Amino acid sequence: MNLSFLRLGWRTLARDLRAGELRLLIVAVTLAVAALTSVGFFADRLQGGLQRDALQLLGGDAVVASDNPTPPAFAERAKALGLQTVTTVGFPTMGRASDAQGGASKLVALKSVPPGYPLRGSLTVADAPGAMDQPTRDIPARGEVWVDAPLLESLNLAMGDRLLLGDSQLRIARIIVIEPDRGAGFMSFAPRVMVNEADLPATGLVQPASRLTYRFAVAGPAGAVKAFNEWAVAEAKKPEVHGVRVESLESGRPEMRQTLDRAQKFLSLVALLAALLSAVAVALAARGFAAEHLDASAMLRVLGQSQRTIAGAYTTEFALVGLFASSLGVALGYAVHYAFVLLLAGLVESALPPPSLWPVAFGLGMGLTLLFAFGLPPVLQLAQVPPLRVIRRDVGGLKPASLAVLGVGIAGFAALLLAVSSDLKLGAIAVGGFAGAVALFAGLSWVAVKLLRRSVNETTAPRWLVLATRQISARPAYAVVQVSSLAVGLLALVLLVLLRTDLVDSWRRATPPDAPNRFVINVMPDQADAFQQALKDGGVARYDWYPMIRGRLVAVNGQAVSPDHYTDDRAKRLVDREFNLSNALEAPAHNPIVAGQWTPGEEGAISVEEGIAETLGLKLGDRLRFDMGGVQSEARITSLRKVDWGSMRANFFVMYPVAGLPDVPVTYLAAYRAPEVQGFDNALVRQFPNITNVDMGATIAQVQRVLDQVIRAVEFLFAFTLAAGLVVLFAAVTATREERAREYAIMRAVGARASLLRQVQRAELAGVGLLAGFLASAVAVAVGWALARFVFDFTWTAAPWVPLAGAIAGALLALAAGWWGLREVLLRPVVDTLRRAAE
Repeated sequence: MNLSFLRLGWRTLARDLRAGELRLLIVAVTLAVAALTSVGFFADRLQGGLQRDALQLLGGDAVVASDNPTPPAFAERAKALGLQTVTTVGFPTMGRASDAQGGASKLVALKSVPPGYPLRGSLTVADAPGAMDQPTRDIPARGEVWVDAPLLESLNLAMGDRLLLGDSQLRIARIIVIEPDRGAGFMSFAPRVMVNEADLPATGLVQPASRLTYRFAVAGPAGAVKAFNEWAVAEAKKPEVHGVRVESLESGRPEMRQTLDRAQKFLSLVALLAALLSAVAVALAARGFAAEHLDASAMLRVLGQSQRTIAGAYTTEFALVGLFASSLGVALGYAVHYAFVLLLAGLVESALPPPSLWPVAFGLGMGLTLLFAFGLPPVLQLAQVPPLRVIRRDVGGLKPASLAVLGVGIAGFAALLLAVSSDLKLGAIAVGGFAGAVALFAGLSWVAVKLLRRSVNETTAPRWLVLATRQISARPAYAVVQVSSLAVGLLALVLLVLLRTDLVDSWRRATPPDAPNRFVINVMPDQADAFQQALKDGGVARYDWYPMIRGRLVAVNGQAVSPDHYTDDRAKRLVDREFNLSNALEAPAHNPIVAGQWTPGEEGAISVEEGIAETLGLKLGDRLRFDMGGVQSEARITSLRKVDWGSMRANFFVMYPVAGLPDVPVTYLAAYRAPEVQGFDNALVRQFPNITNVDMGATIAQVQRVLDQVIRAVEFLFAFTLAAGLVVLFAAVTATREERAREYAIMRAVGARASLLRQVQRAELAGVGLLAGFLASAVAVAVGWALARFVFDFTWTAAPWVPLAGAIAGALLALAAGWWGLREVLLRPVVDTLRRAAE
């Protein structure tokens, strides 16, 4: 008989499917592919939506932003290329209701627009809050103003009322529903107020020292736009051009970028855990599959099948299984990604474009790689089983897989995981951490097995403990595999628990609900005492209070600096603008010192934020000279601080560790949580009319809503990883089922009672689970700390009882998996078991 390997592969596949021997492999591959592709589909559709809406988000085909009126050369170049152009002006100011209507005031983001705005996309407006919205190509008429709906409620105004802006009173005519090019700067979260550019001069708000943002947008044929963009980028880099930047879509991302980036990393991490666990489950299930087919392979050899035919047949079978399981996983992942869209409603648009074929191809490739890398090596050994095994069961057993074959497979799988992680550091910690954990688990479990036999005194110990110890120590290799596999599964489960509780709580604390929600700037020195007293009288007990000094960096180590000295775009912008500087005798408690030392009262010293130090290439000991309103001051860097810019606290790039800086123009900044007292903000503005009061309450609430939604999405994906971990536990416990059955049958044949064997089985499972749980929890704490510290960028410390709780949980889970997977071993008749062993 000489069947082709394809026909033989089909036959073995049909037989093994009927027997249920491929069930564990299919489940493991499906879970891994579904977890990875669900995140892949979601990310792919988001990217597609971003590219689709790119022009609308920018407000044109290209945008030149500047702090001063756009240089005439840019308009001349655009005109020469035949491009359409519009220029908008935006800046923060205070909008007010008239005294007759309560006199309330609020910080607004004012924007003046010309006819033709926007060049791309369209405004969506409504005639009143809650009314039907409609797109429009119009702009506010002269004497009118369009506003965000929340502004009406804040100022107790209605449609048709007058809004006071500087010296002007403008009638509220429409509600802004969607502003396509709103962008994402700090002021984008203040209510928008849009006016006709012809009304701006009359407000008196634009003065020589005003801080304005000019946006010069162009639109036209693709070739002309490309030529303009290349010219504009080169022009902005010229030494004589200051404060001009060509905006990209990346620079227009939301201010909540850090939160959403963390969300993507959380989702990627959970998907990686599912894939890594599935790899372990596939390896265990495949080895069990191979052990079950040793005798059948020997019979095929007796019947004349060559090694090549047998190897080809099993490769065909696994390829078909991989395609089926991967396709099932892709379909499941596609369905699951809709849950992410629903759970993140409001953060992502539901009308996203359809996904590309990349997630499908990636899912199929990942499933086949997973099966071939971890499942095929032990199965291919079936082709080498000698025909002699038909009469001698002691020959032709499975050997450890070739290190070369296993190494190539693991390397390919790791490379795919690093690619899908979208973050090299995250992928390296997850993949490297698991690889190191497997090696550590194997080494420690080997030592534990060796010590176990010596630590149990067989003359005094209970009989069940002696037999359980002999069972484990008689098969040290199996014990090491079992403990290591259980530990890997438990590692993921413990890590998930830590992610869901401690890490997620730490993430929430990065933007706590009680964070300051008011930032007040432009408090004059002669108002400082009265302002702080007003806060105390209003019930504000805790607040950040710092001097704020505007200063431009002019020299480093005695050498004058300019944007030309740097190649990095951010460094150029920093050198080309004024810094917010401050001073305080004590270091801010929310700014940990990461290098050097903060010495209170040290003259000629400064502390620099570590991020800007890295961008500008600064180090401890460098001397910086700042020009602060005509007063030059030089100081040496004595410390570097870590600043969390998402903490909603008062933070500065550079701080002097002294109580005051003489002869320097200064104003004060206050950050506090406003009391729940009606009219507190309005009373503060009336008492100090020159201040600018930034209400960040809506922003903080928005960030907290983002966190809640993202955490729900992460929890939803946890189900895949939890299922993969349970599959690993089941596979690890049942990997030696037939060996256990033969050993128990022999012991029952020589007189051992079923109750004794149950005690032996429970003791063995509990011991293995206890050790695996302890090892897994200890490593999970280390991996969790690394993820929090180096990937998610917040502080986290695990509770000391985690390893103990993990050990107990490991024992209980191993007992539960053993009861489910091994309960029939003790019920199987002795004669049947011994007959199977003899066949």
